[in-house]
Amino acid sequence: MEFREEFKTIFDRLRAEISKVIVGYEDIIEQVIIALFSGGHVLLEGLPGLGKTLMVKTLADVLDLTFSRIQFTPDLMPSDIIGTNIMERDRAFRFQPGPVFAQIVLADEINRATPKTQSALLEAMQEHSVTVSGTIHKLKEPFFVMATQNPIEMEGTYPLPEAQLDRFFFKLKLNFPDREELMSIIDRTTNPETPRAEKVLNGEAIETSKIEIRGVPVATPVKDYAVRLILATHPELETSPSMVRRYVRYGASPRGVQSLILGAKVKSLIEGRYNVSFSDVRYVTRPALRHRIILNFEGEAEGLDTDMIIDNILEEVPELENEPVKP
Repeated sequence: MEFREEFKTIFDRLRAEISKVIVGYEDIIEQVIIALFSGGHVLLEGLPGLGKTLMVKTLADVLDLTFSRIQFTPDLMPSDIIGTNIMERDRAFRFQPGPVFAQIVLADEINRATPKTQSALLEAMQEHSVTVSGTIHKLKEPFFVMATQNPIEMEGTYPLPEAQLDRFFFKLKLNFPDREELMSIIDRTTNPETPRAEKVLNGEAIETSKIEIRGVPVATPVKDYAVRLILATHPELETSPSMVRRYVRYGASPRGVQSLILGAKVKSLIEGRYNVSFSDVRYVTRPALRHRIILNFEGEAEGLDTDMIIDNILEEVPELENEPVKP
């Protein structure tokens, strides 16, 4: 079986097992898996009680990976995350690893901790290692962080700086379940037997898949489309849509286009193709760019959302450069 067919089979099994436990959120589950196989991390925004912790724990179960949860609070210190050196009876120092030394880490309510503590986790995300007393300690691969945050307007939060937001591959938004989903939640969580997900994959297979995914070909017009989407987020360029020039302060960084292409490669395999299409790029544009576009004062005063800006960009930027914009 070639890799394209094998990966689609794996993804279908992953989604089926996770869906045994998690009600709804089909797109969220798919996008979390895309980020994982792309080698990125996810920032998940939503109110408490929507199943974020259960989703990440279930993902760790089906992938047979170690899991830890870090509850971020204002008094959390960097050493509480990465670990510290402790003195033993023989007066020798031994490194005591912190909870970040797991393969899937849930950083719960990351915007409740101080910027100093946030940066300790974000450094581990970037380098896949931590440094304590001048010694570098490597993290076990695959290493995947899902950080959750409450909506910014809630009290007692420290918004993540723009440069640190950029380190997340995707930003996903959890909406409140609808009527049917709430009924399913009742059935699954209040009966004597609760559903359990079975293991589908292991860490070694994930690392092998990551290498294969990077080999998925991308045609030049598709790459050019992704580049033009990124350029369209920059208000200083005359070619950017008028909405961007009016309401955006800063556009997406080069990490944005990397996320578009890598995410689109995984999406193409999920759809059973070994080549990236324009639709694959469009599918990942919202989660890849919504946290990389910074609104100006006028945009915030108007109550705009970066998703509105992205939707406008997708309407204004044609797939092919010489193609007329749809009326």
